Amino acid sequence: MAIFLTKESKVLVQGMTGAEGMKHTRRMLEAGTDVVGGVNPRKAGRSVDFDGRAVPVFGSVADAIAATGADVTVVFVPPPFAKAAVMEAVDAGIGLAVVITEGIPVHDAVVFQAYAEKTATRIIGPNCPGLISPGQSNAGIIPADIATKPGRIGLVSKSGTLTYQLMYELREIGFSSAVGIGGDPVVGTTHIDALAAFEADPDTELIVLIGEIGGDAEERAAAYIADHVTKPVVGYIAGFTAPEGKTMGHAGAIVSGSSGTAEAKKQALEAAGVRVGSTPSETARLVLDRIAISA
Repeated sequence: MAIFLTKESKVLVQGMTGAEGMKHTRRMLEAGTDVVGGVNPRKAGRSVDFDGRAVPVFGSVADAIAATGADVTVVFVPPPFAKAAVMEAVDAGIGLAVVITEGIPVHDAVVFQAYAEKTATRIIGPNCPGLISPGQSNAGIIPADIATKPGRIGLVSKSGTLTYQLMYELREIGFSSAVGIGGDPVVGTTHIDALAAFEADPDTELIVLIGEIGGDAEERAAAYIADHVTKPVVGYIAGFTAPEGKTMGHAGAIVSGSSGTAEAKKQALEAAGVRVGSTPSETARLVLDRIAISA
């Protein structure tokens, strides 16, 4: 099994005809994703050829859903237009919106996240790498060649780069799903949402949680793990060497005193029974040790 994305998912790409949309649509198709259409009002009625597969372009998300039965959209729309694109997808009743776009104004993200919360649409992102269920489907920009093998690990991460590294280091075991939730101040799907889904997935045996300095998302995840997660969890927090008072990376994380530090997050997770690595490679070794114990 997998969470949020399976081989049955029918995927749209909003912004498919742009440079990034074209590049990553081709990669998604190569990974076996069922990309059923793109959305661009100015190019409706055309199709785009991807190595012999013609993918139609629709004028709206609603038109695309009506014609194809799509239930997932991947958003590559530029930042000034991303809010309207996401809200259009929500209005059309899409089940899952994966918002890859970086640089969306925080106010816009607040608006479309609040809008989606009143509906059945799940948002992943913005500013995220998307998600992959190896052997089934890939929605976003995660390189499929580092995660070809389905397996027993579920991964949820704020960091795209660390998602790729952990998937590479644990490629021999494989993943049920890997979800990059994004590191912006406002995101849709959270660590807790993914933890709950992995806990309910019978094919996920162990969960890897990757966090970053700043905010309290990891502390809230730790409290959730303590109360609701029965499966083993291994964690890593990026930013142990971050200087105090500096904004760090795409997370926009400001560390002040002990609030939001990697050490504070590590302590909260360890208090909930999570083994936390000091480096990504050590984190991978902790996973391998735990998998070997349970084998």
